[in-house]
Amino acid sequence: MSTFALMAGGTGGHLFPAMALAQELRRRGHEIHLVTDERVSHYGAEFPASGIHVVPAATPSIRNPIKFLKAGFTILGGTGTAIGVLREIKPAAVVGFGGYPCFPPFLAASVLRIPGILHEQNAVMGRANRALARFAKVLAMSFAQTAHADKFKLDKVLVGNPVRDRVRAIAGMSYPALAEDGPINLLVFGGSQGARAFSDIVPAAIAELDEPLRRRLVVTQQCREEDLDRVAEAYRAARVNVELAGFFTDLPERIVSSHLVIGRAGASTIAELAALGRPSILIPLPGSLDQDQKANALVMEKAGGAWVFDQATLSPQSLATQLHELLNAPDRLRAAASAALSVGMPDAVERLADLVEQTAKGQS
Repeated sequence: MSTFALMAGGTGGHLFPAMALAQELRRRGHEIHLVTDERVSHYGAEFPASGIHVVPAATPSIRNPIKFLKAGFTILGGTGTAIGVLREIKPAAVVGFGGYPCFPPFLAASVLRIPGILHEQNAVMGRANRALARFAKVLAMSFAQTAHADKFKLDKVLVGNPVRDRVRAIAGMSYPALAEDGPINLLVFGGSQGARAFSDIVPAAIAELDEPLRRRLVVTQQCREEDLDRVAEAYRAARVNVELAGFFTDLPERIVSSHLVIGRAGASTIAELAALGRPSILIPLPGSLDQDQKANALVMEKAGGAWVFDQATLSPQSLATQLHELLNAPDRLRAAASAALSVGMPDAVERLADLVEQTAKGQS
């Protein structure tokens, strides 16, 4: 039995694949520790680890010298804290899942000469992973074509993006039957942080649909807490059956029971849509410097499993047109569901766990 330290920022996109790996490594008899930041509160209770260690971290801002200096001191302090944590738990290897919260502990592992693996969930290598690549032994990739990865000389292995056990448990469930006059399950969510734009655009788009189609809709939508009342009122006015919440703990089960998903294109969203095989309208998060979500979404669209729209040019009217076309074309939805499956790598967690064990043993 070995001990491994997994390092991930406290958002679902980084924590979910870390959780999947933790579950698999524990099945193999290993001890797991999670090193993360204070945002872990949403998921920490579920994380299968012997210990959860919160280490100070910060995102450096080059545009603001004062913030950059403060971030530097925070990272330095976090690295010192992480050295103490790693000396105590003595991991055979560490695995970083991206985001600047990984920076102090992964740097600490390098100082202590503990072999490190970086896992990249997106089709664009993240800035934190790029900064840490010189300290890593291996880069584990989710996509065969990962932008910026070729710039680094470390070993690269395609493993896919692991999904949690609760996702794997329901993978393989058939696409739900879509009767001519039966209910249509539409799921809308904007990632672990929510999305105000979805609260603005989606209810207004659905209100544009003809009444017979609206009457068939069963909408489940994640909203930010401050948007719940106005979104509820919009659906009430449109006479649409809806369930709203700020956060769904059972999102995988809701995805698998959906006929169509409207969502962002974060790495975990893409991985779960691919594992479960559900069609989607993807609206990548705008404003990202690296456009990683757009790159992820385009992979799914190229496979035929999704339709991609830019938020800047998306209106309630254009979304309503797309919804009208898709919700009246069950064969297109079923075909897209099958295509989405082709993007996934069902054995991703086993591949990554194998790589971690090999790295701990000093094997390439």
